[in-house]
Amino acid sequence: MRPAFDLSLYLVLDPVQCGGHAASLDVARAALEGGATVVQLRAPEWHKRAWLALARDLLPLTRAARVPLIIDDHLDIALAAGADGVHVGQRDLPAHVARELLGPDALIGLSVSQMREVDEANALGDTIDYLGAGPVFATPTKTDASAPCGIDGLAAMCSQSRYPTVAIGGIQLHNAADVMRAKPAGLAVVSAICKAPDARDAAARLREAISRAQP
Repeated sequence: MRPAFDLSLYLVLDPVQCGGHAASLDVARAALEGGATVVQLRAPEWHKRAWLALARDLLPLTRAARVPLIIDDHLDIALAAGADGVHVGQRDLPAHVARELLGPDALIGLSVSQMREVDEANALGDTIDYLGAGPVFATPTKTDASAPCGIDGLAAMCSQSRYPTVAIGGIQLHNAADVMRAKPAGLAVVSAICKAPDARDAAARLREAISRAQP
């Protein structure tokens, strides 16, 4: 049975931005205390052994908080670490292949950046569990990202999606309320927490802004 999940505050944990393995654990722990509801590990600059070591050390933290641990792209790391699922992009392994390999209980998210991709995702049925839509704004965090969709583009994708949809891309505390007007299920952030002087406080402030905007 797939675990219940809440996309309200989706932390994309970048260990380079955090400052390494130990610092990433500190950021994740603090963010969970502040109200993060999902943790995704995304470490494109790291080799797989380092990814796996960090994923295995993150899992006790997320399990204690009853929050899913998602691995970006790499199904082998998700399987080896015992993570709760994966997030795949348009150029990664197809979602149906991820489902075949991970089984019926894993959480699978899929990135979309335009309406055509939302329509294609809608045809996947229960192969996937949620969408990540964006980038909403330009962001230096992901250099191969598509052109920004803006808040209006995000709103259109959220309205069209049959799945809960989390917004991502350039989201910070100062624009969180504006993004929530597009009615996503939540906000995914990277530098807003990973680079914050106080990750717990940053997460708590974001969670408060999200909660105020949710119906």
